[in-house]
Amino acid sequence: MPSFDTVCEADLVEVKNAVENTVKEISTRFDFKGTAAAIEIKDKEITLIGDADFQLTQIQDVLRNKLTKRNVDVRFLDIGDPQKIGGDKVKQVIKVRNGIESELAKKIQRLIKDSKIKVQAAIQGDAVRVSGTKRDDLQAAMALIRKDVTDVPLSFNNFRD
Repeated sequence: MPSFDTVCEADLVEVKNAVENTVKEISTRFDFKGTAAAIEIKDKEITLIGDADFQLTQIQDVLRNKLTKRNVDVRFLDIGDPQKIGGDKVKQVIKVRNGIESELAKKIQRLIKDSKIKVQAAIQGDAVRVSGTKRDDLQAAMALIRKDVTDVPLSFNNFRD
């Protein structure tokens, strides 16, 4: 029975490279000289440190440019609120999304069920497996998911015939 998986996976190697390129640019830019501007990555969390909210915004812009150049969708970033840390410094944590959350998985499942396309959707961990008897139905389901779910960068893999 033909099937495919709907997943939300960022290329973490490219994200790490983009963060390293951002570090290089921060170290060479004149407006960041003598400030606490820094960026670091651990697992799936990117931490921005700066002197003010304005500086965090500038670092975010540089990071977004580097991610875009490396073909990583910026919708993978889950940006947290700035927090004050010692002195006059601020910190912001950005999480890299990986996997489909249960609310979104249920939404995708309900969307496929309500569409009357002859396919079934099953939630499997942090992915949604869609299976059906015809390849055309699966492609219609892919188009439907792409059209209706725009706030998260979804991709389709594990296509089996």
